Amino acid sequence: MTAPVLWQPPLDGSSRLEGFQRWLRETGIVDTGDYEALWHWSTTDLDGFWSAVWRYLEIPADGDPAVALADDSMPGARWFPDITVNYAEAMLRLPGRADDDVVVLARSQSRGDVALIAAELRDQVARARAGLLRAGVRRGDRVAAYAPNIPETLVLLLAAASIGAIFSSCAPEFGTQSVIDRWRQTEPVLLLTVDGYRYGAKAIDRRAEVETIREALPSIRTTVWLPYLDAAATPPDQSISWAEFTSETGPLEFERLSFDAPLYVLFSSGTTGLPKPIVHGHGGITVEHLKALALQNDLGPEDRFFWFSTTGWMMWNLLVSGLGAGATIVMFDGNPGAPDLGELWRMADDLDVTYFGTSAPYLLECRKQGLHPARDHDLSALRTIGSTGAPLPAEGFWWAHEEFGSEVQVCSLSGGTDTCAAFVGSAPTVPVYAGEISCRCLGAAVEAYDEDGRPVIGQLGELVITRPMPSFPIGFWGDDDGSRYRAAYFEDIPGVWRHGDWISITDYGSSVITGRSDATLNRGGVRLGTSEFYVVVESLPEIADSLVVHLEDAEGGAGRLLLFVTLSEGAVLDEELRRRIGSELRSRLSPRHVPDEIHQVRGTPRTLSGKKLEVPVKKILRGAPVDNAAAKGALQNPEVLDDYTAFT
Repeated sequence: MTAPVLWQPPLDGSSRLEGFQRWLRETGIVDTGDYEALWHWSTTDLDGFWSAVWRYLEIPADGDPAVALADDSMPGARWFPDITVNYAEAMLRLPGRADDDVVVLARSQSRGDVALIAAELRDQVARARAGLLRAGVRRGDRVAAYAPNIPETLVLLLAAASIGAIFSSCAPEFGTQSVIDRWRQTEPVLLLTVDGYRYGAKAIDRRAEVETIREALPSIRTTVWLPYLDAAATPPDQSISWAEFTSETGPLEFERLSFDAPLYVLFSSGTTGLPKPIVHGHGGITVEHLKALALQNDLGPEDRFFWFSTTGWMMWNLLVSGLGAGATIVMFDGNPGAPDLGELWRMADDLDVTYFGTSAPYLLECRKQGLHPARDHDLSALRTIGSTGAPLPAEGFWWAHEEFGSEVQVCSLSGGTDTCAAFVGSAPTVPVYAGEISCRCLGAAVEAYDEDGRPVIGQLGELVITRPMPSFPIGFWGDDDGSRYRAAYFEDIPGVWRHGDWISITDYGSSVITGRSDATLNRGGVRLGTSEFYVVVESLPEIADSLVVHLEDAEGGAGRLLLFVTLSEGAVLDEELRRRIGSELRSRLSPRHVPDEIHQVRGTPRTLSGKKLEVPVKKILRGAPVDNAAAKGALQNPEVLDDYTAFT
């Protein structure tokens, strides 16, 4: 049965995706009808689709994009062999924008608002590029930023990309060991860092952490110091200020590189073991991000595009690529809950945000706290709400629909750091269904595989990708023979990318992701994703957060199902609350999913990007030492892990 439709596409020919389909038809490439037909063509004729995207979006490059996919091996696909391109050039083209148009808006709880017009952004990149060259940075060198979501971090990324240097970033809230674990692998030669930052009203000094990181990374030849917490602070020894680094200008030139030339290294969350250093290429990121932002999300010069993210999450990389679609990007650094949860909505009002990207937990918390952003703020510019980081349940869709009406599209999407892209998401020509992700993304051959490796519709299966995507990683840094890369994605099902999520795909093209496949609850043959469990438990006003773990019985029994809850202020975990939790789970899910034990903890451990950590907690409950189960420096709240050791 089709889920309720909460938003209908206007289909008036005005979207960029409809323009793309007209162009395909008028140029004689293909005549596609509805979105599902377009998706089918895009995943069966990869060569034709991606070549068409390249030409339609007029990506600046040398060479001929006629051959998009020269080798479709998985892994080992070879894309656009006759093209040279530079990501920074594609972004700074700023299509549809004049030199005096504002293209970057930045709000910070550490300093005043910053607005950059196109000419200023290009000038700052040229200055940072000259600074890199004076520091001896050349193509292939690694450049790192221990810096927040602010324009200087963006400028350094674009400057490094312009000369073929390889960028990576860590948010300054990362613990020192997490940063060292990442950058020891890539050995950066230049480091941009801040002295600290404000998180709400709290000042957080990071000078000692910076010194620890510098001492542990002898590869760093140059430290660029940005006085961000204290504008009057002087640079420490053996470093130069950002002002000095960008004091001289030079030509804004771009070295066009092969499609698979390394652009940046993103890191897996690193909650267990060393984070995977995932290398992404100039060409793959450029064409995938511009396809996603311009066609799937319909972004253009009239848009102000915001996504709440830190520089330690792939959504930051997607946000800054909004420049390449001509959008004004909106950056935010600080505590989204300070002074209250309405902070981001106030910002959206002040800055006329048209696309408001956030996380599913944030939207659900707004609902739980009874916020009314559309009533309390002027959000008339808003046309789209994006959600990722966790599955958005139907309750979140309904809340947004009730608050903003049928004119605002809710775009739930899911993908990964591994591809720096979404696999399933939205499109301007596809309806929004309550509790469902609208569609499979163009060029992403997503299927749900059953236990026998067969694609299924309407039932839960492993999320797999059966054909290559341009933004698949080039590989892992230092993994010269590719063995770690193959083991991470292609070992379980040879020739097919296994992502590690459970997904159900409907017969009308939408999908539901129910959580990590390695954290699935399976009792008595009833398999259930953890996200559905959390929707039920966290709908109770007494429950602020929760985490569920199933400890299987080695002999095939039911095992132990443990629920850990963090209570709202003033709530008490008494027998009455335990009974109500069990009753809700029994009636809304199944009797098999009533927990055997319910325990109170201070908090649910989460990665810095907000993901719950069921698997490390499961390891702790099976007796693993806390320090072996999770890398504390990669967590928002590492102290709560100790709470779980009492229940082994």
